[in-house]
Amino acid sequence: MAPVTPELISPRSPRVSAARRLARRNFRGKERLFLAEGPQAVREAAGQGLVELFATVEAAERYADIVGEARAVGARVHLAAEDVIADISTTVTPQGLVGVCRFLDTPFEEILAARPKLVAVLANVRDPGNAGTVLRCADAAGAEAVVLTDASVDLYNPKAVRASVGSLFHLPVAVGVPVEEAVEGLRRAGVRILAADGAGTDDLDDELDQGTMGGPTAWVFGNEAWGLPEETRALADAVVRVPIHGKAESLNLATAAAVCLYASARAQRAPGGCRSVTQNQ
Repeated sequence: MAPVTPELISPRSPRVSAARRLARRNFRGKERLFLAEGPQAVREAAGQGLVELFATVEAAERYADIVGEARAVGARVHLAAEDVIADISTTVTPQGLVGVCRFLDTPFEEILAARPKLVAVLANVRDPGNAGTVLRCADAAGAEAVVLTDASVDLYNPKAVRASVGSLFHLPVAVGVPVEEAVEGLRRAGVRILAADGAGTDDLDDELDQGTMGGPTAWVFGNEAWGLPEETRALADAVVRVPIHGKAESLNLATAAAVCLYASARAQRAPGGCRSVTQNQ
């Protein structure tokens, strides 16, 4: 059998150039397309939003099932030389698969209409790795939605997409929502608003002990460096700190978000929590 050879061998190919431009935010916004790299992200994208796939010959053979799924959903599949994949990729060590996907964000009104029970709101979060990791934590904790405010990082930044490890494709995400609009909309939908802040007046352990976290909840997480401004904290029903029982100065954003979201998830699944009530109806 003759060896399989790549069809795309030049980084100057028009298809390659079009994909490479998606590493830049202005081109992503114009085309409403973004890049998903690696087998995990591409596998998830094949179920939602994948329109084009670039693969080395070796990766296409190793991940034949993913390539088959891509073709099954109508995505264009290109076998490309390794230097072509390296040219498109935004990682130091490409894994041989790069997908081009349609934007996935959900209108905020649709999220509200679904009456979510657990939501993560990212207010002025600028680091794409943190944004993607919080999205992954929200997915793992069973949240129904994530909201990125208008001052937050681009959801489709390649680093944010990688840090989400496929969770971007699992739950609704609204983008560009002013924080005041996000809070007021969620409150109208019956959701309690908790601002996570290291200097909060309420302690997370106390909230759990008092049984106040079993209802629908939205956690508002702030900027990595300076947290939440006073005007944002004032919008919340409570400003909650994660207790530090040891000698650490603080927790980073993603770690604090994981603690808060899992605390809510556990409270909601306990007897009398909103998920228990829903499941028993």
